[in-house]
Amino acid sequence: MRIVLDRPRCEGHGLCEEAAPQLMHLDDDGELVLDREEFGETDATLAHAAVRVCPVAALRIA
Repeated sequence: MRIVLDRPRCEGHGLCEEAAPQLMHLDDDGELVLDREEFGETDATLAHAAVRVCPVAALRIA
């Protein structure tokens, strides 16, 4: 599985980071950084939670 970030849509709210800190973080400029784009079933719940909480729908599972 893979998580995809639509960078132009991302507004850096940080809700996704809170939902899936093992997969992503906000850098010092407030930009989202995907630490791991590829993930297995173990992290699928975290990835789906991050996608659900993004208020601007900048994340999706591929």
